[in-house]
Amino acid sequence: MRSPFVLTLPLLLLCAVLSAHGQAGPPPARLSADEVVDRLILRNLERAQALAGYRSTRVYRAEYHGLFGARSAEMVVEMQYARPDRKEFVIRSQTGSKVIIDRVFKKILESEKEAFNLENQKRIALDHGNYSFTLLELESTPEGGRYVLAVEPRTKSKFLYRGKIWVDAEDFAVVRIMAEPAKSPSFWVRNTKIEQRYGKVGEFWLPASNHSASAIRLGGHADLSIEYKDYELAAPAPLVSGPVTRAPAAARSGH
Repeated sequence: MRSPFVLTLPLLLLCAVLSAHGQAGPPPARLSADEVVDRLILRNLERAQALAGYRSTRVYRAEYHGLFGARSAEMVVEMQYARPDRKEFVIRSQTGSKVIIDRVFKKILESEKEAFNLENQKRIALDHGNYSFTLLELESTPEGGRYVLAVEPRTKSKFLYRGKIWVDAEDFAVVRIMAEPAKSPSFWVRNTKIEQRYGKVGEFWLPASNHSASAIRLGGHADLSIEYKDYELAAPAPLVSGPVTRAPAAARSGH
């Protein structure tokens, strides 16, 4: 009879190789919260100037369980962005609860277009004027180093949030957000937890997934997820990184 160890040896070797491949790299350089955010702001500006536009597909899914029974819906949307502030949405399919489709999915699209005009972009930007930041820890992951920061909004706005962000230590781009809205979107929603993840498409970090879970004031809960896929980038301008400069003290203090 062949030894069980001989049978499992190839699997053990494979696991060892995969484990080594997945090991975290060196920790990121130690920077202050202000230094991380200053570099994030600069890199975001460079990426925004280089990203001419893109097309993508989104899949919205939602489930509600509560006082009014159980409902679910799905909607597939094609989105096209053109710099600096044009977003167009075309609904390709929709199934399930009409209430969710009309009062949730379509309201999300309307809110996104509202938030994306140039004036509102300034009010919701991830910068010193809209948020205060605290560096919590440095993380080492197989995908690279991460700065983990706490973010606190300076005003209560339905477009701002409080929670934690993960910033890539090489590109200085947000790769993950775990947060809650600074202001509840509705009286009927008691609290909402949101997780957003980003993936790298070419030289740009673009949304990959979003999941939010909400507790309803009269009982029950709702889950919403958004899948972002099939990105097609327009021809970008050259992405050139300039020297990192520290934001003015007034901007860092939020004045």
